[in-house]
Amino acid sequence: FRWANSNDHRALGEVMFDAVRNGHSVYSESQRQAWVPEPRRGQSWSDRLSQQDIIVAETGTRIVGFMSLAAGGYIDFAYIRPEPQHTGLFRQMLERIEGRGRAKGHKMLWVHASLVAQPAFTALGFTIKKREDVTIGTERFDRFQMEKSLSA
Repeated sequence: FRWANSNDHRALGEVMFDAVRNGHSVYSESQRQAWVPEPRRGQSWSDRLSQQDIIVAETGTRIVGFMSLAAGGYIDFAYIRPEPQHTGLFRQMLERIEGRGRAKGHKMLWVHASLVAQPAFTALGFTIKKREDVTIGTERFDRFQMEKSLSA
């Protein structure tokens, strides 16, 4: 595990694409294609990532997962490539994000969790605040707004 830098941004877009398009999902293929039509890259992607603390998990020199902490204790991204899913990687990345959140003085973390990620967040102490319905392109998605207190 290490903290990401700007040289990782392109690889993070590829991890997100691989996780959404090739990993286990309850979303339809058309939903997954609308969500991540291609690996994210470019200036707006880098600008967004540059404002966050991002933990990356590597196998050798290949990034296999990442999770990010944005302003206000918001977990913006949490993606793991298909092969290392269900190995404890999510928990290990979240522990590091929680540590960074505490160091920044956050009392709570919150996330918009997909139907795929919600069980993992629940298992690690997040509670559902509300179910949401969002639209990307012509596709509708269910997701959950969740939060977790960082009090000791």
